[in-house]
Formats: sequence, C-alpha cells, structure tokens
Amino acid sequence: MGDSSRGIQEVVRRIRGEFLEMPGLRLTAQQAQRLWRLDETACDAVLGALVDARFLARTRDGAFVRHDGNSPVTP
Repeated sequence: MGDSSRGIQEVVRRIRGEFLEMPGLRLTAQQAQRLWRLDETACDAVLGALVDARFLARTRDGAFVRHDGNSPVTP
C-alpha cells in the first residue's frame, strides 16, 4: 500500500471519528477543507466516499451530516 493511500485512509478515519464524537456535526465542504486542512479535490473525494459508504449524507443545502438511515436528508 502506498503512502498516499495510507494518508487518505488516515484522513477518512479521522473524519469518521469526528462525526462519531460529535453526533450533531454539520459541515459544508469549505468548512471541512479548513478543519482538516485538505485541498478541494481531496476533500471532495473523501466526503464523496463517505457519502457513497452511507456514513455521511448531504443535506439539501449542501452540508454534510452523519447518515441516520432516513431519507431524504433535510437541512
């Protein structure tokens, strides 16, 4: 496994941990970029992967929240 792959896995682990520790956490992509010091491409990829994995959901206004199993997600 390459260094970049390990780095991405660490970022995913950290983001999952933050959302688990703070159940009401709600972030826009820009806020997530600043919080985790990611560039736009990396942030979009990680958040997108967590949405695809149904760990995160995207609200109608574009924020990311922990997926609760209900649809649709509301702001």
